[in-house]
Amino acid sequence: MPEYSKLNAKSTALLLMDCQNGITDFVPGSDKLILQLGKALAAARAKRVHVIHVGIGFRPGYPEVHPLHPTFSNIRQSNRFVEGSESAAFHPAVAPKEGEIIIVKHRVSAFSGNDLSMILRAQGITHLVLSGIATSGVVLSTLRQAADLDFQCLVLKDGCFDADEEVHRVLTEKVFARQAEILSCEEFANKIA
Repeated sequence: MPEYSKLNAKSTALLLMDCQNGITDFVPGSDKLILQLGKALAAARAKRVHVIHVGIGFRPGYPEVHPLHPTFSNIRQSNRFVEGSESAAFHPAVAPKEGEIIIVKHRVSAFSGNDLSMILRAQGITHLVLSGIATSGVVLSTLRQAADLDFQCLVLKDGCFDADEEVHRVLTEKVFARQAEILSCEEFANKIA
């Protein structure tokens, strides 16, 4: 399990993933998660860690979504997550501030169909702190891809949520530890140099 003594704020980014109204409105218990993420976000901003907001978004008519895609084909009828819509907006408690980077993705991983990797490299970011909804979705997919791209990763165990508590537990206690350090939001706040 990787373990980092301190995090250099200049080379670290906190990724807040899929904390959008269209998700939090339908996820039971998301209020507790948003509260935890608010603390991590406040610590990151205070210590000048890069903050990147990642959310799912599509153009009107969903031209990015194949009609047979197993996860997103049903979204075409929902009229949700169209860029600029209320469902695509970030939850107000963890919404982007001026100057914070916003990444729109078109699939599960934060790296899907966008320039996130280029932005991270251009900013000299080597360490990613992952959080969001769902643990078994965006967090898992992003961690796997980030590790393959040679980023050093940390996962905020209380900064992620999954509808299946057992899946969340297995991922944060057993699976993620192979590629990331696992921290609470409070531990993360204390680890920033």
